[in-house]
Amino acid sequence: MSTVTDPVPPQLTGVRRAADVLALLGEPPAGSRPSFLIEEAADAATLQAYYGLRRQAFVDAQGLFTGTDLDDRDEDPRTVVLIGRSHSGEVVGGVRLGPATSGPDIGWWQGGRLVTAGPAAGAGAALVRAACARAEAAGALRFDATVQTTTHRFFQRLGWETVRPVQVAGTPHVLMRWPIGRIQRLTAATKSELGDLLQGIGPAGFIGDDGAPVPGSDLIAACDAIVPSLVERDPEWAGWCSVLVNVNDLAAMGAAPVGLLDSIGARDSSFAARILSGLRQAAHAYGVPVLGGHTQFGVPASLSVTALGKAERPVPGGGGKSGDAVRLTADLGGGWRAGYAGRQWDSTTHRRSDELQAMVKAVGQAQPAAAKDVSMAGVVGTLGMLAEASGCAAVLDVADIPKPASASMGDWLTCFPGFAMLTAGPQELQAGPAESRVCGQLTDGQGVSLRWPDGEITEVIPAGVTGMGAA
Repeated sequence: MSTVTDPVPPQLTGVRRAADVLALLGEPPAGSRPSFLIEEAADAATLQAYYGLRRQAFVDAQGLFTGTDLDDRDEDPRTVVLIGRSHSGEVVGGVRLGPATSGPDIGWWQGGRLVTAGPAAGAGAALVRAACARAEAAGALRFDATVQTTTHRFFQRLGWETVRPVQVAGTPHVLMRWPIGRIQRLTAATKSELGDLLQGIGPAGFIGDDGAPVPGSDLIAACDAIVPSLVERDPEWAGWCSVLVNVNDLAAMGAAPVGLLDSIGARDSSFAARILSGLRQAAHAYGVPVLGGHTQFGVPASLSVTALGKAERPVPGGGGKSGDAVRLTADLGGGWRAGYAGRQWDSTTHRRSDELQAMVKAVGQAQPAAAKDVSMAGVVGTLGMLAEASGCAAVLDVADIPKPASASMGDWLTCFPGFAMLTAGPQELQAGPAESRVCGQLTDGQGVSLRWPDGEITEVIPAGVTGMGAA
């Protein structure tokens, strides 16, 4: 981000923050109102004003470019321009950002051409913060900028990380990266405390697996509870999901489902009927009978289901080894569940029974070295659990990950995807309508990293996800 800017002096930081708090409470006191507003450029006149500021700074004043600093990124319709506008309407600064690659957006964004002018103190910092927020909102998992050496410290104070020195237009710059902790926050919130809590639970070789082999038999048992707030908000969908997640757990073990048991808590019989409606529809679609269960009225909404399946050769979640290929097999059909955009991808409710059953049979037929179905920890968090149980680390090639076109990479890698299986080993999966592709590898070490088309590797999970260790 080549820049001409006005960093906020440290002695004014507390004043500026206090003004921000007062602004939330009502009209700020005189003299504390910011001298600019940040908005997305929405018309040609605003863009031309921004381009004019860039030309004055980078062509006329600094001589970084000859004639013009405009390039193909300015022509890319995906490029976003944020501008600072004074209360009189004058454009006093701007920054551009957008996908770094010319093909599909894979979650790698770049910022640049940051410029400010006039008396708008603090506009540069505000534009940078707004750009970071805008990139993360678009699902970016990597956000880079090349900054002039004179503004390196300015970006460091805003929380950016230094990557390495680079040259831009023959002038020394520094490649910097905004730390996006979306994946790490998700895995920490959902799985990080399991190690100590579940110590000693589970059969040897299957610690932390999605299902558990029943000793002395070919039975596999799995159990999942649905988040109570989801049951309360959308009982039919909760009922469907209670079957979906359990059948997927069995499928990850290579087991064919043979029956379900449900446990329902509801305020009354009509609410319980709505839960059971979704549960019965899903059970019918997957061809698995509901054997019975327990229902209680006059209590807060709750739902858990136990599933039983059979597998002659259960597939472990921790059976991989360093060097094994990582494959993601996912149903990319469907779309975001209404009310859960960016969090729950519904690929199953529109599928025929034969399509659903083909998907859940895939692991059992292929017999990979290791398999896990993608859980609420998302694709990366689930891969972290497979790698941890296998005593390995993992790297994902971002550009090779099968992903719906309408989902951002950030959302796709952190959502619950309906049907998605991660497997390790050379085996291919034939999973009906699901798309299956090698998109990574198990390696020596711990944690999970993302590998980008330029060869850059960014760490997203530094160590084991659950703390349960190798199976």
